[in-house]
Amino acid sequence: MALAVNRDEPDRWKADIIQSVDMYNEWFMSFAPLAYRETRIQTTKDVKTTLHKTNNLSDIKVETLQANPGVLPTLRMSACPPLAVDRLVGLAGISKNLVGCMETGTLPPRMSASALRDDLEKIGTIIRKMADPDIFVWLERGTPATETEIHRAATIIADRLCGAVANPIIRNAQEKRQLSTIESWLKARRYYLLTAGTKFDAMPPGTYGFRLNVPVKQENGGATINIPVDIAVMPHDAKPGSLPLLIEAKSAGDFTNVNKRRKEEATKMTQLRHTYTEKVRFILFLCGYFDSGYLGYEAAEGIDWVWEHRIDDLTKFGL
Repeated sequence: MALAVNRDEPDRWKADIIQSVDMYNEWFMSFAPLAYRETRIQTTKDVKTTLHKTNNLSDIKVETLQANPGVLPTLRMSACPPLAVDRLVGLAGISKNLVGCMETGTLPPRMSASALRDDLEKIGTIIRKMADPDIFVWLERGTPATETEIHRAATIIADRLCGAVANPIIRNAQEKRQLSTIESWLKARRYYLLTAGTKFDAMPPGTYGFRLNVPVKQENGGATINIPVDIAVMPHDAKPGSLPLLIEAKSAGDFTNVNKRRKEEATKMTQLRHTYTEKVRFILFLCGYFDSGYLGYEAAEGIDWVWEHRIDDLTKFGL
């Protein structure tokens, strides 16, 4: 097993956890509102497009839903109360597969034309019945909506949509920042970004790559599968046949979620070791709420880590 850097230093864990939480909270207060706001602005534009296609929700035709299945999330959030996917399926008595596909902007390829039309008609009926009268004030009024009313309605629906996916918005922004931080650190030490198409086990010394697929053998003897790794770095002094250091960027805004997700990294490590033996090196890059329970679990699996507030620890892994 590789030389340990942080996983065998439990006396330091408590201080590191405090610093990491403080670092995450400082970032969150400064930049999370901006990330959320930028997403909300784009979502508001998307909602306005949906309103335009449905004549401001007064004409939800089957043909419109068929041509624009991706409008469904906006329509669900237009109801009073907003409808979860399963609630819409239950109320309308429609195919869950259809709703699942529409949520991703597609339609089920094998669904018959008549069944599809029937279910889309049912969706339209439910949305018309449950459209929020306090938002879409023009529906009961019977006169066209004004631009101000449309903008107000779109903003409210966008808030509902963003609220439903607030955590992924923040997580994606944090991950982007983490990867940028590591890239800046690597560039300052004369590492260069890989050319497209280079495989992880053919990386020249002094290079790094993002989102590389690493083929692993399944333990049950099944087919080889690819697992994505956030960053792979081949040290400057790597010898022929060496494997790069594999880094997974992890951030968390609370202690609960990390302990639900901690098995993901352990499973990935098991797959990597099963394929590449103990010479594989896989570490975590942590920022946020990672408590002693999480760290102890990963340490027991032989997984080490670098705290973002002590990024220079990467040098201890040969970089």
